[in-house]
Amino acid sequence: MDEHTFQKKMAELIQRIQDLPGAKPGNQEPEGTEAAAETGLQGPLGELQESLDYLRLSVKYLVFDLEATRRENAYLRRLVEQSNRRREQSREQDDEHD
Repeated sequence: MDEHTFQKKMAELIQRIQDLPGAKPGNQEPEGTEAAAETGLQGPLGELQESLDYLRLSVKYLVFDLEATRRENAYLRRLVEQSNRRREQSREQDDEHD
């Protein structure tokens, strides 16, 4: 799953969570048993939101780390290729002198 797809799915999930009753800030508390049920959901919903935020941050860090690793890998490959070319040139020059 690429970053764009992940972000889209995460946004859809967050929207669905916010659409749940009592999940939006500023909602008036319903009266009676519904108020107790919604208050009971706010804690777990808050924890879920924090977990999703942590997951999003972790994925962003992993994507950043992966990109940095790819850049480092490409840089090191170029160094190895340059070193190999220099060795080959050095061997060719040594062969010419013999």
